[in-house]
Amino acid sequence: MDSSRPSDQDEMKGKAFACLKDLSMKLDEFAKARDWEQYHSPRNLLLALVGEVGELSEIFQWRGEVPKGLPNWEESDKEHLGEELSDVLLYLIRLADICGIDLGDAAIKKIVKNAKKYPPKLF
Repeated sequence: MDSSRPSDQDEMKGKAFACLKDLSMKLDEFAKARDWEQYHSPRNLLLALVGEVGELSEIFQWRGEVPKGLPNWEESDKEHLGEELSDVLLYLIRLADICGIDLGDAAIKKIVKNAKKYPPKLF
């Protein structure tokens, strides 16, 4: 059994499972269906990503430090946060795809590089 895929139990719980490649393909289909590819230059996607990061930042702007798990947040606030996080993720994936970067591979390489740069004994 492929442990990277959700089990039937996860599917039944309503857990969404998506890998970066799946999301990339869905984003490509979405853009093609709307003839938006012409607007998806690296620069335009980066500026859109920065705008979404700004919207994400607004959610935290006046809340001070927020505890892990967001225990005092309303469900509607958490849903809004999830939407903004998703916007950032989707623009990042699309930007990487348009630039010809395998984001999953690049992320794994960066984790390995950081592990060497910051070994546990230093902290």
